[in-house]
Amino acid sequence: MTHFLYVVRHGQAEPHDGPLSPAGEQQARLTGQRLKDVPFAGVYHGPLPRAAQTARLIAACLPGVPVSASDLAGDYLLSVPDPDGLPPHFADFLAGFSPAERAAGPKLAAAALDRFARPANGPGDSYELIVTHNFLVG
Repeated sequence: MTHFLYVVRHGQAEPHDGPLSPAGEQQARLTGQRLKDVPFAGVYHGPLPRAAQTARLIAACLPGVPVSASDLAGDYLLSVPDPDGLPPHFADFLAGFSPAERAAGPKLAAAALDRFARPANGPGDSYELIVTHNFLVG
């Protein structure tokens, strides 16, 4: 059978790395309304508060669906390109990540693929929702 994976970016946050703004809360509620008829087995979100807030607001429209935090749904570098030849603003952006973060990101990405991008386990189709950040959505 088929495993359907829905991937949603968290709602708008203010400030950029803060909690959801009123508009972000509304975005999450509307997403929940749009997804209310999907038979999700689970909702997973990254560890940052704005992802958790978004997941809770969406899940309010999905009675009985468990919601869980997962580092695999977090915000990390999926791969680390060679900084030579990158535009300066992107090279500066990459420099903001520690060597440990740059090394851990691709490992987390591989684990996320292994966990979430897999065939269905049972006799029927399965549905999961991930609420995450820019990198994993991209």
